[in-house]
Amino acid sequence: MELKLILQIVGVVLGLLYLWLEYRANTWLWIVGMLMPCVHCLLYFKSGLYADCAMQGYYILAGLYGLIAWLIGHKSKDKPLQIAHTPVRLIAPLVAIYGVLHIVIYYILVRFTDSTVPFWDAMTTAMSMVAMWMLSRKYLEQWLIWLVVDAITVGLYLYKGIPLTAGLYTLYTALAVAGYLRWKRGVRS
Repeated sequence: MELKLILQIVGVVLGLLYLWLEYRANTWLWIVGMLMPCVHCLLYFKSGLYADCAMQGYYILAGLYGLIAWLIGHKSKDKPLQIAHTPVRLIAPLVAIYGVLHIVIYYILVRFTDSTVPFWDAMTTAMSMVAMWMLSRKYLEQWLIWLVVDAITVGLYLYKGIPLTAGLYTLYTALAVAGYLRWKRGVRS
């Protein structure tokens, strides 16, 4: 069996487990979220998705941060984090961070790689970095960002010849809607 196919199968299994845990707001999602990037890093490198490949290191670190944040809660509180809306004061900074990340990642891809999809790879990578941080804070709207990322990623992965992973992201797209609705019921007012 070809390595890319094996990596896709393992990645899909881990991805489904991760998404199920995220949907249920289960802390174990962070453990799976630190294992899955190892598989995806190799898959994306072999597929020429260099920003996605490099981002897997970020996902490992974000997984560790998210695990700690979910276990010990917000520094100013003695209780675990609760699902909440993204504070309005954070929206402009998050959009700005996304913009800077997109530009920097795009430049790196164009200048230093043979990427055939630098704009889209940079876009989904930058959006994912913002969404991952929002997930670590249990902000409801992270699901909306994942919805956009996942929908774009389906086409990107089909174009790059990794259809099983594109299928996983098709499921992610649908489940982002379900996750948003579930979390919305549990949001702190």
